[in-house]
Amino acid sequence: MIEVEGLTKRFGKKIAVDHLSFQVRPGVVTGFLGPNGAGKSTTMRMMLDLDIPSGGSVRIDGKHYRELSEPVKYIGALLDAKAMHGGRSAYNNLLCLAQSNRIPVSRVSEVLDTVGLTAVAKQKSKGFSLGMGQRLGIAAALLGDPEILMFDEPVNGLDPEGIHWIRNLMKALAAQGRTIFVSSHLMSEMALTADHLIVIGQGKLLANTSMADFIQENSRSFVRLRSPQREQMRDALHAGGLSVVEAADGALEIDGSTAEEIGELAARNQLTLHELSSQRASLEEAFMQMTAESVEYHAHSGGAGGVGPAAHTAPGPQWGQHDNQGKGA
Repeated sequence: MIEVEGLTKRFGKKIAVDHLSFQVRPGVVTGFLGPNGAGKSTTMRMMLDLDIPSGGSVRIDGKHYRELSEPVKYIGALLDAKAMHGGRSAYNNLLCLAQSNRIPVSRVSEVLDTVGLTAVAKQKSKGFSLGMGQRLGIAAALLGDPEILMFDEPVNGLDPEGIHWIRNLMKALAAQGRTIFVSSHLMSEMALTADHLIVIGQGKLLANTSMADFIQENSRSFVRLRSPQREQMRDALHAGGLSVVEAADGALEIDGSTAEEIGELAARNQLTLHELSSQRASLEEAFMQMTAESVEYHAHSGGAGGVGPAAHTAPGPQWGQHDNQGKGA
């Protein structure tokens, strides 16, 4: 388990992380979300003693990272896939890590096979695509067979097969009782992967809750229906004490009820339905709603000094988009 208590980091006058406290528990995939500049990477670096906190502490299974006698056997991390030595082969990069941490050499081949790099094990990592580099970084994190794993943007550069693979890998590791902590900007993927969410904005904790509760508490859920007897349907809904909003396409949207209840109401009134569906906001919509006031970098229409054609106004970073740099893995 990871325990964060009052964690604070200052860079001059700027507070990057502001008294954060939360726990990352075993057995679930915990997503770590926040706008650009929210302090996610700084927090993860402090967990591994790569940055020294200005205040507060982080404990890994009850100890500071620096107190762990064999840290890679406690916690494996992927923070920067480019940290590998480009002049070494994939195998030799992992071999050096294994030998310096008293890990059996046989483990190198095992993790290369797990991440799908056996065929290129002897190739120098400097020739790897972004996705292949990500796989090698994940292999390094798995090398010590740790109980805790931290991943920062693990799907970066992966093709659809690779994204599906890392999603299932994280779920499988959590099912084994391991602690999985993952940061990502790809909201659609996080929605499919994480069970629990830690959300921060401007260095402060905004939410520490389950995925389902986060979406429910930060977005609107409603029932949508279409009927050829729209006016009669509207009257029946009003008679039942329900508020109705007409959508742009003529459908009706009803808050405060379920599709089952509205279906029964329509049946009692002998009204025909052409559509009846529960509508629930996406993780991206809920995230944007919660963090709207915490976004540090906003894009605006037009360029500096009016250079170039005007762009569409954007409310902030375009969450859910993914730059697939390099060749996929």
